[in-house]
Amino acid sequence: MPKKQLRKWIPTPGTVRRHRSLRIFGRWVENTNLWQLSRHTTAKAFAIGLYCAMLPVPGQMIISVALAIIFTANVPLSFSLIFITNPLTMPAIYYAAYKLGAWLLRTKPLDVEFEASWTWFTQSLDEIWLPLLVGSQVMGIILGIFGYLLIDSLWRNAIRRQWQARRRRRSQ
Repeated sequence: MPKKQLRKWIPTPGTVRRHRSLRIFGRWVENTNLWQLSRHTTAKAFAIGLYCAMLPVPGQMIISVALAIIFTANVPLSFSLIFITNPLTMPAIYYAAYKLGAWLLRTKPLDVEFEASWTWFTQSLDEIWLPLLVGSQVMGIILGIFGYLLIDSLWRNAIRRQWQARRRRRSQ
Protein backbone atom coordinates (compact mmCIF):
# COMPACT_ATOMS: atom_id res chain seq x y z
CA MET A 1 0.00 0.00 0.00
CA PRO A 2 1.68 3.25 -1.05
CA LYS A 3 2.29 5.43 1.98
CA LYS A 4 2.48 8.57 -0.16
CA GLN A 5 -1.09 8.10 -1.37
CA LEU A 6 -2.41 7.59 2.15
CA ARG A 7 -0.53 10.60 3.50
CA LYS A 8 -2.25 12.84 0.94
CA TRP A 9 -5.69 12.42 2.43
CA ILE A 10 -5.21 11.71 6.13
CA PRO A 11 -5.28 14.66 8.53
CA THR A 12 -2.10 15.96 10.10
CA PRO A 13 -1.40 15.59 13.83
CA GLY A 14 -2.13 19.28 14.29
CA THR A 15 -5.55 18.98 12.67
CA VAL A 16 -6.62 16.17 14.95
CA ARG A 17 -5.15 17.81 18.07
CA ARG A 18 -6.99 21.06 17.35
CA HIS A 19 -10.35 19.33 16.95
CA ARG A 20 -12.47 20.46 19.88
CA SER A 21 -14.13 17.13 20.65
CA LEU A 22 -10.81 15.25 20.68
CA ARG A 23 -9.12 17.37 23.34
CA ILE A 24 -10.25 14.87 25.97
CA PHE A 25 -7.51 12.49 24.80
CA GLY A 26 -4.79 14.99 25.67
CA ARG A 27 -1.28 13.58 25.38
CA TRP A 28 -2.42 10.08 24.37
CA VAL A 29 -2.96 11.32 20.83
CA GLU A 30 0.67 12.45 20.70
CA ASN A 31 2.02 8.88 20.90
CA THR A 32 4.14 8.49 17.73
CA ASN A 33 3.02 4.88 17.27
CA LEU A 34 -0.50 6.16 16.66
CA TRP A 35 0.67 8.27 13.70
CA GLN A 36 2.88 5.83 11.82
CA LEU A 37 1.77 4.18 8.62
CA SER A 38 2.58 0.50 8.78
CA ARG A 39 0.68 -2.53 7.58
CA HIS A 40 -0.61 -3.28 11.06
CA THR A 41 -1.56 0.24 12.15
CA THR A 42 -3.21 0.98 8.80
CA ALA A 43 -5.22 -2.27 8.66
CA LYS A 44 -6.40 -1.78 12.25
CA ALA A 45 -7.33 1.84 11.46
CA PHE A 46 -9.45 0.71 8.51
CA ALA A 47 -11.22 -1.86 10.69
CA ILE A 48 -11.90 0.70 13.42
CA GLY A 49 -12.88 3.52 11.06
CA LEU A 50 -15.27 1.38 9.02
CA TYR A 51 -16.83 -0.09 12.14
CA CYS A 52 -17.34 3.33 13.74
CA ALA A 53 -18.70 4.79 10.50
CA MET A 54 -21.64 2.40 10.74
CA LEU A 55 -22.56 3.37 14.30
CA PRO A 56 -25.82 5.34 14.38
CA VAL A 57 -24.71 7.44 17.33
CA PRO A 58 -23.33 10.92 17.77
CA GLY A 59 -19.67 11.00 18.73
CA GLN A 60 -18.32 8.59 16.15
CA MET A 61 -15.08 10.60 16.14
CA ILE A 62 -14.51 10.14 19.84
CA ILE A 63 -15.25 6.42 19.65
CA SER A 64 -12.93 5.89 16.67
CA VAL A 65 -10.03 7.80 18.25
CA ALA A 66 -10.51 5.99 21.57
CA LEU A 67 -10.48 2.60 19.83
CA ALA A 68 -7.44 3.62 17.77
CA ILE A 69 -5.59 4.53 20.96
CA ILE A 70 -6.61 1.28 22.68
CA PHE A 71 -5.64 -0.93 19.72
CA THR A 72 -2.61 1.17 18.64
CA ALA A 73 -4.02 1.92 15.21
CA ASN A 74 -3.34 4.93 13.02
CA VAL A 75 -5.43 7.71 14.61
CA PRO A 76 -5.81 10.04 11.62
CA LEU A 77 -6.93 7.22 9.36
CA SER A 78 -9.46 5.92 11.90
CA PHE A 79 -10.66 9.49 12.35
CA SER A 80 -10.98 10.10 8.59
CA LEU A 81 -12.85 6.93 7.73
CA ILE A 82 -15.86 7.77 9.88
CA PHE A 83 -16.75 10.45 7.36
CA ILE A 84 -17.99 7.70 5.05
CA THR A 85 -21.25 8.38 6.81
CA ASN A 86 -22.06 11.96 6.00
CA PRO A 87 -25.35 13.75 5.36
CA LEU A 88 -25.44 12.39 1.80
CA THR A 89 -24.73 8.74 2.63
CA MET A 90 -26.39 8.41 6.05
CA PRO A 91 -29.96 7.78 4.86
CA ALA A 92 -28.94 4.93 2.54
CA ILE A 93 -26.50 3.35 5.02
CA TYR A 94 -28.85 3.52 7.99
CA TYR A 95 -31.82 2.34 5.93
CA ALA A 96 -29.79 -0.69 4.83
CA ALA A 97 -28.74 -1.25 8.46
CA TYR A 98 -32.38 -1.05 9.58
CA LYS A 99 -33.48 -3.54 6.92
CA LEU A 100 -30.62 -5.89 7.83
CA GLY A 101 -31.45 -5.63 11.53
CA ALA A 102 -35.14 -6.27 10.91
CA TRP A 103 -34.25 -9.32 8.82
CA LEU A 104 -31.85 -10.65 11.47
CA LEU A 105 -34.42 -10.10 14.22
CA ARG A 106 -37.10 -11.65 12.01
CA THR A 107 -39.38 -8.67 12.39
CA LYS A 108 -41.35 -7.06 9.63
CA PRO A 109 -39.73 -3.76 8.60
CA LEU A 110 -42.04 -0.85 9.14
CA ASP A 111 -43.31 1.05 6.14
CA VAL A 112 -42.44 4.47 7.44
CA GLU A 113 -42.45 7.65 5.49
CA PHE A 114 -39.04 9.15 6.05
CA GLU A 115 -38.94 12.82 6.84
CA ALA A 116 -35.70 14.66 7.52
CA SER A 117 -36.79 16.29 10.74
CA TRP A 118 -36.04 15.98 14.42
CA THR A 119 -39.72 15.42 15.20
CA TRP A 120 -39.94 12.44 12.85
CA PHE A 121 -36.76 10.98 14.30
CA THR A 122 -37.87 11.24 17.94
CA GLN A 123 -41.34 9.83 17.18
CA SER A 124 -40.00 6.92 15.09
CA LEU A 125 -36.99 6.06 17.24
CA ASP A 126 -38.87 3.77 19.61
CA GLU A 127 -40.03 1.67 16.64
CA ILE A 128 -36.76 1.47 14.70
CA TRP A 129 -33.95 1.61 17.28
CA LEU A 130 -33.41 -2.12 17.88
CA PRO A 131 -33.28 -3.23 14.21
CA LEU A 132 -31.16 -0.18 13.39
CA LEU A 133 -28.71 -0.91 16.22
CA VAL A 134 -28.42 -4.62 15.40
CA GLY A 135 -28.07 -3.99 11.67
CA SER A 136 -25.49 -1.25 12.08
CA GLN A 137 -23.43 -3.41 14.47
CA VAL A 138 -23.43 -6.33 12.04
CA MET A 139 -22.61 -4.05 9.09
CA GLY A 140 -19.84 -2.40 11.09
CA ILE A 141 -18.28 -5.69 12.14
CA ILE A 142 -18.44 -7.13 8.63
CA LEU A 143 -17.05 -3.97 7.02
CA GLY A 144 -14.37 -3.71 9.69
CA ILE A 145 -13.19 -7.28 9.10
CA PHE A 146 -13.37 -6.81 5.33
CA GLY A 147 -11.43 -3.52 5.54
CA TYR A 148 -8.74 -5.07 7.74
CA LEU A 149 -8.29 -8.08 5.45
CA LEU A 150 -8.34 -5.95 2.28
CA ILE A 151 -5.71 -3.47 3.49
CA ASP A 152 -3.55 -6.22 4.95
CA SER A 153 -3.58 -8.21 1.69
CA LEU A 154 -3.04 -5.11 -0.49
CA TRP A 155 -0.09 -4.09 1.67
CA ARG A 156 1.39 -7.62 1.59
CA ASN A 157 1.03 -7.77 -2.21
CA ALA A 158 2.69 -4.38 -2.62
CA ILE A 159 5.63 -5.50 -0.49
CA ARG A 160 5.84 -8.78 -2.40
CA ARG A 161 5.95 -6.89 -5.72
CA GLN A 162 8.67 -4.57 -4.38
CA TRP A 163 10.78 -7.53 -3.29
CA GLN A 164 10.30 -9.26 -6.65
CA ALA A 165 11.30 -6.10 -8.51
CA ARG A 166 14.33 -5.73 -6.26
CA ARG A 167 15.31 -9.36 -6.89
CA ARG A 168 14.96 -8.84 -10.66
CA ARG A 169 17.13 -5.70 -10.56
CA ARG A 170 19.83 -7.50 -8.59
CA SER A 171 19.89 -10.49 -10.92
CA GLN A 172 20.40 -8.35 -14.04
